[in-house]
Amino acid sequence: MKKSGEDGTLYGIGVGPGDPDLIPVKAVDILKNVDVIFAASSSKNSHSRAVNIARPYIPDSTRLHMLPFPMCKDKAEKAAAWKRHARSILSVLKDGLDAAFLTLGDPLTYATYGYILKSMQALAPYVRMVTVPGISSFQAAAARVNIPLVEGNESLTVVSGVEGGGCIRKLVAGVDNLVIMKAYKNVADITAALVESGRLDTSVGIVNCCLEDEEIIRDLRELSNNPPGYWTLILSKKNGHEKTQP
Repeated sequence: MKKSGEDGTLYGIGVGPGDPDLIPVKAVDILKNVDVIFAASSSKNSHSRAVNIARPYIPDSTRLHMLPFPMCKDKAEKAAAWKRHARSILSVLKDGLDAAFLTLGDPLTYATYGYILKSMQALAPYVRMVTVPGISSFQAAAARVNIPLVEGNESLTVVSGVEGGGCIRKLVAGVDNLVIMKAYKNVADITAALVESGRLDTSVGIVNCCLEDEEIIRDLRELSNNPPGYWTLILSKKNGHEKTQP
């Protein structure tokens, strides 16, 4: 029981890859009881896919607050936004209210919450922050295509594909299993790197995993010919796999 005058708690919640049924039970219990829910949106609109996924578990009376983040490469501008939003969250906690910050997948894997967490820890290290892990997109993708992420003594490396295939060329020789997240903008170069490493035929792409418009791409050449949207990832295995239909 929270004492009168005590600061509220911030919960970082991963809502999973897209299917509301994949939200952790612990997260559902928190969503039903917090006073305010925060979520990231683009600076151009107030849309939040994370909120849409969690909507079945959010009471109508709960306050929703969208935090606009600039979609740019300017580090100073992004850092300023993180600090500004951390202050907004802190003001709610100072009023004794509990709040949750929603993020897609897992909150500590390529997620906006990670930046909010660091900003909050720097601004108010005394505030109680609880992170609830979620199912990451690559875990869900592996389940959708029935492909083990790792077996035996194999290694797994998770990278961002935002900058193209450079990281693949650098790491692929010593990696058994590779997850390439955000494989959308430079997918042609990513595909080229997989061809160069001899891994194209042991790789599979998943677009919009666990959503109604999900696509499973068995031949990654299709991604080069028809560049996919933002929610695209690639699973690549050095030793091959059976591309089992889900």
